[in-house]
Amino acid sequence: MSARLAEHITAFREWLRVEKGYSPHTVAGYGRDLEEFVAHLGDEVALEAIDAKAVRAFVYALHGRNQASSVARKLSALRTFFRFLMRQGLMGRDPVAGVAMPKLGRNIPVFLTVDEVFTLMEMPGVADPFAARDRAMLEMLYSTGMRVAELAALNFDRLDVASGMVRIRGKGNKERLVPVGDPAIAALERYLPQRTRLIAERVACGNPPEEKAVFLNGRGSRLTTRSIERLVSMYAERAGIAARVTPHALRHSFATHLLEMGADLRTVQELLGHASLSTTQKYTHLNLDHLTEVYDKAHPLARNQAAAPKVGNE
Repeated sequence: MSARLAEHITAFREWLRVEKGYSPHTVAGYGRDLEEFVAHLGDEVALEAIDAKAVRAFVYALHGRNQASSVARKLSALRTFFRFLMRQGLMGRDPVAGVAMPKLGRNIPVFLTVDEVFTLMEMPGVADPFAARDRAMLEMLYSTGMRVAELAALNFDRLDVASGMVRIRGKGNKERLVPVGDPAIAALERYLPQRTRLIAERVACGNPPEEKAVFLNGRGSRLTTRSIERLVSMYAERAGIAARVTPHALRHSFATHLLEMGADLRTVQELLGHASLSTTQKYTHLNLDHLTEVYDKAHPLARNQAAAPKVGNE
């Protein structure tokens, strides 16, 4: 890669991290997509030589070995990069502007039924050394709809058990205030003595106390996203619903169940922390499916007409 282009990519990644507040994982993903594009063009490519034709050739090369969603993500990374350069006065046009995004199939969110959620919540039992913590963790994911990374990063000073509210720092460093349901509050209160004990044991081992994090591991340090995902998977397998359950499935369930109970889309958008309403709208078809199912079961004229009794002279 030319030294100049490498410098632009480095500056772009720093802008994503500092100005946009993106996570290290997201910044690294943008970097990989840009490096793949540059590798396709050749290491010594000059910035002024990159045009729509070069971008189309890259997209053509991606087809066949990448899903449409991956191609769309890489194009989005390129578009963000080139617009950054345009704002810096380093490019006069966006070479992605004339390139069509691949058509994506409708991505149907995976969610649990209410009964499945209740079953999952009951899985941490007396044989589990951190049952209180794990029940509180599961309850918080479903009660607030927060992302797994948001739960892992949750600090104690962001949680108001008395008022039943939590202040969540989400994508782009944006904050939102979300209510916490009574079952989750009760589970948190049962877990807090264990949290205090874990902190004391950590100090007794000569380590500095981890007083900020809400959810701690057995060593008294912050529970990681990977650990949370593994625990959710374990309890889902125990509940017999392992194939569909991730922390994000609980977030989808939170949104779907709210809409089924009559919550408006704008409210769900705010609770989820979506920047755009269009992102939240993917849940509306699930709500409509639910309404259709209820209608079909309850309305006399919605039943199969072939099975209806004949009347009159027919």
